[in-house]
Amino acid sequence: MQVAIFIPCFVDQLYAQTAWNMIQILEDLGCEVLYNPNQTCCGQPAYNAGIIEPAKVVATKFYQDLEQYRLQNIPIVCPSASCVGFVRNHLGNVVESTTAELPIYELSEFLVQLPTIQQLQPTFDARVMYHDACAALRECSIKAEPRQLLQQVQKLEVVYPTNENCCGFGGTFAVKYEPISVAMAAKKVQQALDLEATAIVSTDLSCLMHLQAYIDQQQLPLKTYHLADILVMD
Repeated sequence: MQVAIFIPCFVDQLYAQTAWNMIQILEDLGCEVLYNPNQTCCGQPAYNAGIIEPAKVVATKFYQDLEQYRLQNIPIVCPSASCVGFVRNHLGNVVESTTAELPIYELSEFLVQLPTIQQLQPTFDARVMYHDACAALRECSIKAEPRQLLQQVQKLEVVYPTNENCCGFGGTFAVKYEPISVAMAAKKVQQALDLEATAIVSTDLSCLMHLQAYIDQQQLPLKTYHLADILVMD
């Protein structure tokens, strides 16, 4: 089947390898991957900051760049539930179109629907803590899907915190309320240490970027991985 991809701006600029890993996974499972190089930001940062007019310009361009896939009934896959949640739930608020809807999926929720998914048998010998990103859990209702995929990873032991608290990033929240943001990151990282995990895994690189910055600053024995990075390991 044909699958289009949307690569969020921060993934493109800071975590390009995760995007390539997503492409590898899709192709290994029999998908023909399509990519429109004209695509840019979906408009979420400006919208969340309340800068509505610039958000309209960016979001409208984003919609126009990807509308062809809606017209062709081709699913769009993205490695970030934060962007997927915005496109699903808020794009229509800023794009002046009665059809401002796109067939967009976060990577894990798309993968579990593929009939070839059992062919995916990565290996990662580690004990990791899974972090439910707020956008995935609350904007997209994604919870079972990444857990199902992690169960297919050979030699991997996954542990879960006793709560589903935010990591503290929250986009511009981390800038406006830095002390609170850092404290929340510290609490999330401590959960991983208490669970004797060697890494934190999530579906959202924005969360992982925030947590990794705290980990590096404190020189702690932890790493962070996007789900796609785990699913290509052997």
